[in-house]
Amino acid sequence: MLRRVNGGVTLSNLVRKSPHEPSRSSFLKLPRFFWNTLSSRLISQNSHASTNYIACKVGGFNQGIMTINMLNKITVEDACLLVNGKVILTGVPQNVVVSPGSFGSAFVGASSTAPSYRHVFSLGVLQEYNFLSLFRFKIWWMIPRVGNSGREVPLETQMLLLEAKEGSTEANPTADHISYILVLPVLEGAFRASLQGSPENELQFCVESGDPNIQTTHVSESVFINSGDNPYELLKDSIKILAEHKGTFSHIENKKMPAHLDWFGWCTWDAFYQDVTPDGIREGLESFSQGGCAPRFLIIDDGWQDTFNEFRKEDEEHTEGTQFATRLRSIKENIKFQRLSSDDYATLPEFIKFIKDRYGLKYVYMWHAIVGYWGGLLPSSESLMKYNPKIVYPVQSPGNIGNLRDVAMDSIERYGIGAIDPEKINDFYNDYHSYLASIDVDGVKVDVQNVLETIGSSFGGRVHLTALYQKGLEESVARNFKNNNLICCMSHNSDSIFSSMKSAVARASEDFMPQEPTLQTMHIASVSFNSLLLGEIVVPDWDMFHSKHYAADFHAASRAVGGCAIYVSDKPGNHDFTILRKLVLPDGSILRARYAGRPTRDCLFKDPVMDGKSLMKVWNLNKLSGVLGVFNCQGAGTWPLKDNSLETPSPEVLCGQVSPNDVEFLEEIAGDNWHAEYALYAFNAGTLTKVSKQEKVDVSLGVLTCELYTICPIRVFNDSVHFAPIGLLDLYNSGGAVEALSFKTGPDGCILKVEVRGVGRFGVYSSTRPRFCTVDMKKEEFTYSPEDGLLTVKLEGGCQIKNIEFLY
Repeated sequence: MLRRVNGGVTLSNLVRKSPHEPSRSSFLKLPRFFWNTLSSRLISQNSHASTNYIACKVGGFNQGIMTINMLNKITVEDACLLVNGKVILTGVPQNVVVSPGSFGSAFVGASSTAPSYRHVFSLGVLQEYNFLSLFRFKIWWMIPRVGNSGREVPLETQMLLLEAKEGSTEANPTADHISYILVLPVLEGAFRASLQGSPENELQFCVESGDPNIQTTHVSESVFINSGDNPYELLKDSIKILAEHKGTFSHIENKKMPAHLDWFGWCTWDAFYQDVTPDGIREGLESFSQGGCAPRFLIIDDGWQDTFNEFRKEDEEHTEGTQFATRLRSIKENIKFQRLSSDDYATLPEFIKFIKDRYGLKYVYMWHAIVGYWGGLLPSSESLMKYNPKIVYPVQSPGNIGNLRDVAMDSIERYGIGAIDPEKINDFYNDYHSYLASIDVDGVKVDVQNVLETIGSSFGGRVHLTALYQKGLEESVARNFKNNNLICCMSHNSDSIFSSMKSAVARASEDFMPQEPTLQTMHIASVSFNSLLLGEIVVPDWDMFHSKHYAADFHAASRAVGGCAIYVSDKPGNHDFTILRKLVLPDGSILRARYAGRPTRDCLFKDPVMDGKSLMKVWNLNKLSGVLGVFNCQGAGTWPLKDNSLETPSPEVLCGQVSPNDVEFLEEIAGDNWHAEYALYAFNAGTLTKVSKQEKVDVSLGVLTCELYTICPIRVFNDSVHFAPIGLLDLYNSGGAVEALSFKTGPDGCILKVEVRGVGRFGVYSSTRPRFCTVDMKKEEFTYSPEDGLLTVKLEGGCQIKNIEFLY
């Protein structure tokens, strides 16, 4: 059952490997007691080793065996916090305690002499380590920040990744070996933690309950620490450890995916804002349809609900902020969506049926806030009294107001929230969602979620209240809608992140703002970095964009590499179908990459928005290829809370390099007959290059321009045919169209069969010209360029899977 392999212990013939790929470090699904018992035995059997904890890796991805290596000793010695013998923090206070976690990780806590509902503890001094911080610059949203000292760690940091470099030594001849250390503030009981720096370069952690009645003198598991050689595996493994240990949330692999993710969509927000009407929706769907690019899912955003603002008199001039005092008056739709004056429909249910039948919509989602509306429920509403709403006045954490204040939150603080009685939360969501389901609505987008952290006082604290709402919301969605059809939004606090048991999609950035020129590049960069953490728990939602916009190509390309839903918010008749057709197939489906798009390893500790020199590179995987997006985000915007006076001015054109090495785990989809070469196809340039894994290709980009690369392993068949299926050449994520590749030999020669979804120009790299090509058994003409090996064939008809065979 247990045997030693290369200094570790291999567990074979006992467990099945995880079905999720690629997963070089997937944890197999066994009960916690099994791992605890195994850990104890291994510790006792290896007491002579330098490490007393275990780390788990799947050894040999296709073999289904698990290798357990003795790694990651995290201790405090002589007032220093050490990870694998390397000093990370100095001057660690005596009240800091470290306890071992699973698989070589550790938890950190601290104690105080006096009880409080908010403590700030020092972990020690952090210096000379490059770091990446994900922090909330305002209450709703996270953005990244890079630095190399404790004083630069922002308030409300919710993830800290350190880069630990080691030079070459006699004991370690590998020069500049890099490992990564994850410092993750988490939930502990009623308390929630965050990180921050001090002027003395201390790394501090803050724990808070959000309720003066809930106090403590000590915490023991509020900060999680783990390390590894691969940052993406480190995050994946760490989130799995935490999900198992804490039991308050689930890893993305254990969640049901909403069906809307693989279809093109339209959201009404930027098209109409709160002035949305049935006639406007119909006009928009009609204009998409006439252009031959019909959405298959629709989000009817804010503006459909029955609300009332008791602080604004009729015909009174609008005052900034008062709109957030508006409260929900009924779970039914407002007057705009009732008594509809059309020959085709007279009510909202009839309207939804009409637009589904007329325009081929598969899914209709409706927007609402997690507390009903921005200002909660209207306590005087007869139909809502059964939920016992009570006006409460939010109190923000010092961490929130220490960064950027938000006008919406300031308004809600002033006017209060009609908060639902915690004992009635389940009833409220079930009543709301069962009504929507009864009129053929398929799901909901639930906004304003972070507001719960501000009203935890007298409700058991922020963590407890968030968990109650989240559980009630998720259970109602599961009960009333078929496919876990829920989009979470404004949910970037760890209270929500680590309470996500079922919700599988969440917005990963601040809103797309079409009129704000300084926010376009920040949007792309922030989603990419935020996806490092969020992408292990949810599918990051990149938000809508406009197809007819000066940065439309920039946004569209980012969604293609993001592994996310793709939806726009165009005004009726205001579309760029040339761009949309690079994203959407004729049947309304999209070529979605398999994982969350994340920054490449060489971008993790750079600032792609303000350092004046770094390109933003984002990688992802398809079934048989990698996709790499390169974006010039410099010179068009600035990060909030960051002084740009010392930054280097950005040149008009930035130069950089791309390599197959930028895409993680490519080897694991390459197959057995791969000889370490790749076909690299540049989408905008239309060029095909044959490269080795380490080889680099130059790229030059102007501000707000980008390039997408499909990187496909070249396989060798019959010792002579070198072949790589690139995909649909006219779509941004070309390789997303390729479903499978197989090979057989017969009396007529070597036959390569490719399964492809979609229509248009299909391209492959081929070292030699095939004798002929067939599509679904019918012989087809093709073009072949011996100079670069690009072979193209035109695919027509429907978007179903097509079988293409090449005979050599």
